[in-house]
Amino acid sequence: MTPELTALALAGLLQAVQFHLFAIPANVELGTAYTSGPRDTPPPRPLSLLTGRMQRAMNNHFEALILFTLAVTVVTLGDQSSPVTQYAAWTYLAARLLYIPAYAAGLSPWRSAIWAVGFFATLTMIVAALV
Repeated sequence: MTPELTALALAGLLQAVQFHLFAIPANVELGTAYTSGPRDTPPPRPLSLLTGRMQRAMNNHFEALILFTLAVTVVTLGDQSSPVTQYAAWTYLAARLLYIPAYAAGLSPWRSAIWAVGFFATLTMIVAALV
């Protein structure tokens, strides 16, 4: 397995961790009757500040993971793995790991800066595969 695919697999596991960081407190706060139901109505009460942040961080990673998966696919299928793409893949993963506590703590503007590192690492992979 290429280093980029390894980073992608770990990013998938990180997404599962993020789901649990959100889902467990959401179930406690809203009750399983609501969270296991169809959610046709708004929640009975708002999520706590931290749980809401964990939900937004999780959703943000779902969005970022789409582009990162595309980058890894292009690099892998194009047989374009290089030290640059490998470093960029690990940089993306490190940024996503740092993003979670930064978002949880409300670190502004650092949360956005960490997001940008991961985003530009992903773009670097795509451009490197094309060059």
